[in-house]
Amino acid sequence: MAGAVIPRITSTTRSGLAALTVALLLSACATTAPPSLPPVVDTGPAEPPAPLVTPRMMAARDAVRSMVTLQDRLYRVAAPLLINNAELCRTQARSLLGFTAKNKWSYPGEYADAAEAVLGYGDTLQVSGVLAGSGAARAGLRKGDELIAADGKPLPTGRGAETQAATVFGPLVSKRAQLSMTITRGGTNQVLKVPVTRACAIRVDLGNADNVNSYADGTRVAVTRGMIDFAQNDEAIAYVLAKDIAHNVLGHPGKLRSTATIGSMIDNLTSVRPDLSLLIGTSGIRPVPAHMEVAADTLALYMLARAGFPIERYKTFWLRLAAQYPSTVLNGYMAIHPNIAQRTTAIDKTIAAIRSKQSARKPLVP
Repeated sequence: MAGAVIPRITSTTRSGLAALTVALLLSACATTAPPSLPPVVDTGPAEPPAPLVTPRMMAARDAVRSMVTLQDRLYRVAAPLLINNAELCRTQARSLLGFTAKNKWSYPGEYADAAEAVLGYGDTLQVSGVLAGSGAARAGLRKGDELIAADGKPLPTGRGAETQAATVFGPLVSKRAQLSMTITRGGTNQVLKVPVTRACAIRVDLGNADNVNSYADGTRVAVTRGMIDFAQNDEAIAYVLAKDIAHNVLGHPGKLRSTATIGSMIDNLTSVRPDLSLLIGTSGIRPVPAHMEVAADTLALYMLARAGFPIERYKTFWLRLAAQYPSTVLNGYMAIHPNIAQRTTAIDKTIAAIRSKQSARKPLVP
């Protein structure tokens, strides 16, 4: 999902006169007139002093900057996975515009003020992220554009605008091939024709915690800050995203009856200040059985190949994760996905099958 320029506030001092000693030279013949004094100019009331930035405010601003940077990275990595795999996402493919939007009220409490100071957010929704390759990207929609109207319908502002806008976009996007968007950029209104994009309708969120894990609840994927740090590069982040997208497409959270449990965990972790006590143990989330893991790996590898990511190091990544954070780490990935031994053989077979299809120029479909 760029920081805003914070206006510098300076104090205006009034023109003042120092105390002047005026000498009057008197003589019997003449009197020297006193020197003329410059007029006092009223410049109006002084501007208020700059507000004191407290350590708490600085911490809130740093937190918002970090979250936005990591969320932008997830959007960038997820874009080709979501857009290039609509065919494989089956019933979860939708017509989408390909952007996200927020305002200051998307952040709670003091973080709303931090979003205003750092990101320049106000009451109006602003584009917070654009999926590369989407209709929004092709139409020229940019991060920071203010959203005014969709097909002439004014878009909501203020508290709850992010959620309310979905009720405006949903019916419009489902019925047409493109949408007329009125935006403000640089103080000038523009109208963009945004083509609708067929893509996997799976939301990708940042989990604001340091445990090394990711979660899929059927419609969303949340990757923790700790997992992003462990993955290190975008290729490895793509491996994590693809596998959880695959779990969602295959309906595994519903089959395990863990949709509500994992959904609550994602709701918690995507908040600015999650309740970290919920990460104790496995949080009531059932381990995924081996046959589901193998099916998710298979679909994930095809998705990765179709999105242009290299797949040769896929198995190596999961083996490294299992070695450093085994299933005994109760709030880690392997506690929920413990079947690494059963997965490795299936991964090798799937990679071989994909390479064979690529050589024969056959469709990359499992």
